[in-house]
Amino acid sequence: MDIVQKMVNNIVENELTPPKQDLNKFQKIVPSLMKKGLANLDLSMFSPEIKHALLIVLGEEYERKGNLNDAVKSFVLAGAKDKLRQVGNDYESIAQYENCIEVYRLGEDHDSLLRLGKKMLEEGRIGHAIKSFIAIGDVARLKEIGDQCVSKFKFDYAFEIFSSIKDKERFIELGSKCIEQKEYAYALKAFELAASPEHLNQLGDTCLREEQISKALEAYSLAGNTMMSDFIKQNFSE
Repeated sequence: MDIVQKMVNNIVENELTPPKQDLNKFQKIVPSLMKKGLANLDLSMFSPEIKHALLIVLGEEYERKGNLNDAVKSFVLAGAKDKLRQVGNDYESIAQYENCIEVYRLGEDHDSLLRLGKKMLEEGRIGHAIKSFIAIGDVARLKEIGDQCVSKFKFDYAFEIFSSIKDKERFIELGSKCIEQKEYAYALKAFELAASPEHLNQLGDTCLREEQISKALEAYSLAGNTMMSDFIKQNFSE
């Protein structure tokens, strides 16, 4: 039997009395478990209660030592969503917002995500704000931010938002705005996502007039306009 398992069994038999398990008893074997590495641990031989307790203590020790990545893994494996909030706060305190958002999402911590999203918006961190609101499915707020991004020509953010909420009408508005700015690649992408042959054909006409031949061909092809596609291939091929 593995030495770590023997140590755990000894603790379970002699020092733990369910259901009032003293998790601090596991501190004796935490150094051995950490040395072995979370990815290499096999806790399948233990009861769900013991496995849960071990993972909690291990996660807390990882967090205490600043290894937030393994702390998250431990708490996720333990199904300890309440513990994830604190790790999310840890990430937030060191401005690692990508990790922070992901941890709050894993913990289904909608309150923290909403608070963070508002904070990021106030600080001008639009990308992080968008990710926070996407994580909680705040469609109304996302539409508002998306419309602002379109008016300010922040097309990448607008694409991220409208893709998440699958809003075809807003994709068409976005595509039209892109044409005004002669951002034909963005317009092509917007009308394609909107699945609008009509607007793709209009874009094709615009690109043809602007001598953007490759973009015109792509637009007509996506619109299923074989007549114009063939016309370009026959008359403008190199």
